[in-house]
Amino acid sequence: MTSQGRDDPTSEAAYFGRRRLLSMAPGLIALASGSGCEGPASARALQPVRAARSTRFSVDRAITPASIAGRYNNFYEFGPDKEAVAERARRMQTEGWTVELAGLVDRPARFDLDQLARLMPIEERVYRFRCVEAWAMVVPWTGFPLRALLEHVGVKSDARFVRFETFGRSHGVGAPGFETQSWYPWPYVEALRLDEAMNELTLLATGLYGRALPPQHGAPIRLVVPWKYGFKSIKSVVRIELTRTQPVTFWNGLEPREYGFFANVDPLTPHPRWSQATHRWIDTGSRSPTKIYNGYGGFVAQLYPAGPSARR
Repeated sequence: MTSQGRDDPTSEAAYFGRRRLLSMAPGLIALASGSGCEGPASARALQPVRAARSTRFSVDRAITPASIAGRYNNFYEFGPDKEAVAERARRMQTEGWTVELAGLVDRPARFDLDQLARLMPIEERVYRFRCVEAWAMVVPWTGFPLRALLEHVGVKSDARFVRFETFGRSHGVGAPGFETQSWYPWPYVEALRLDEAMNELTLLATGLYGRALPPQHGAPIRLVVPWKYGFKSIKSVVRIELTRTQPVTFWNGLEPREYGFFANVDPLTPHPRWSQATHRWIDTGSRSPTKIYNGYGGFVAQLYPAGPSARR
């Protein structure tokens, strides 16, 4: 699932044949069963995360079962096979993880997860998640608004963009199997415009399904931007930097024709290799019409007066 949103550049059709995941037993992953996730990440991944559910963000569809969401993951540091990511990510190292706030901020800082839990307003939010590959799910995230963290460190007046970076070899954390994907320009980088980052929907998630994030979902902290295609929702964040100029981002830098910088969900603008007019729900295989901004237009349409794909 949930990519860094990590939405890979293979065709939509290549994934439609993977319906065998629908028959997987709910006990396959630790997220659902409380067992089976061994290795260094397991202690944190199995911890319950208790937070009140927000009633402001409603979804007119049932939550996707954790057993399915946990076995359908884009996370290219562990390879391109969605169904192999959960197993490959089990040994991911997350102990001692910190997140650095840098760039055009008043008070540069580095936070560990316990500090963030004490400082930030933690809540659960149920969001739709829409991949650029034209599949979708509904996920209950636990986390806090990115805006709260940015306000805590202070944003300088000339800041225009927020750049996010995930782990790399130099961070001393991360991914066995990284070497097998050495041709990519690691580390993974994403970015938002400052007004997008400050929108109330934009979330830094530290849990889902009532537990801390397991590795395949972006442990221990990730971005969630529900009105954009999933590759914007970067996983396993180690650095957040405010900048004056628009950063180069991972997929947009590799293939700008297929992966726009803004990447707002838009049913009227097809991917070069498939339509975005509908999407497939990964739990049922049924298809639904795609909603502009993934159904969140009431929260974000004012940010894009020229429409969702005017600048892609």
